[in-house]
Amino acid sequence: MNFINFDLKKTLTILFVISLPLITINMQQNPLSQGWYDKPFSLMASVTQNGFFSFSDGVRGTTALYLNLINIKKQNKSLTEENRELRTRLDAMDDLMNENARLAGLLDFKAKSKMELVGARVMSKDLVSDHSTLQINKGLEHGLKEGQAVITTGGVVGYVFRPQAYTSQVLLITDRYSVVDGLISRSRSRGIVEGKNSSTCSLSYVEKSEDVQVGDVVITSGLDNIFPKGFPIAIVESVENKPYMVSLRVELKPVVDPDKVEEVFVITNAANEDLSDRLVRADIPAEATPTDPVKEGP
Repeated sequence: MNFINFDLKKTLTILFVISLPLITINMQQNPLSQGWYDKPFSLMASVTQNGFFSFSDGVRGTTALYLNLINIKKQNKSLTEENRELRTRLDAMDDLMNENARLAGLLDFKAKSKMELVGARVMSKDLVSDHSTLQINKGLEHGLKEGQAVITTGGVVGYVFRPQAYTSQVLLITDRYSVVDGLISRSRSRGIVEGKNSSTCSLSYVEKSEDVQVGDVVITSGLDNIFPKGFPIAIVESVENKPYMVSLRVELKPVVDPDKVEEVFVITNAANEDLSDRLVRADIPAEATPTDPVKEGP
């Protein structure tokens, strides 16, 4: 027991003697400087603090990015709606400009013509199995009568078919009951334009010796003073000349597409006007010019 106590005292005495210089050195250091025994704790605290800061900074960055994405999505939706609205307005402006140009053309045509014309708007295309007709918003109260010619600035549309008080049906030139006296503008060959179906006509009673070619323009003859002379009717789409035929078979495509007509003129008095000098090939729609070759018999 004494031996143990003696050793313990001896050990404590040795440790005190060894630590005394270290304590003395530490007491002589600057009070503001960090002690050597604080460095491990400071290092651990620094690492922990840096990790926590990095984590919180990442959370803040992710949150900010998420909020920015939400704002961008809202802005994108707003810009998309604004763009859609602007495009709608632009389309409306284009339609208005096209309508103004079309109406200006109608007014210019009427101003330069000596014919008596009544302007009308197309209300609908009638779904009648017996006839190909359009419905317009002018009738008997506006001076319209059965048989009067209906045109646009580009060509012949048809005839007034069944006039009512304030509306009228227009029989299209493609109707099988429609006939218009016509001429080949280039060769002056004569024939009768007859309707065949909803989109085509034919030029009948043309002598086999007559000069008719694909692409020729068929115009009104003006003999009946219902239509003005020299007004475009159709384009020659094909020509057949068979030995057994008594006349040429000439297929036509009207220059006016009734599905695209919005305004028309009804001629109440053609005044024997001759529009032959106004016939310019550039006025004929390009899609109306066929490219099929002439079909001739052996």
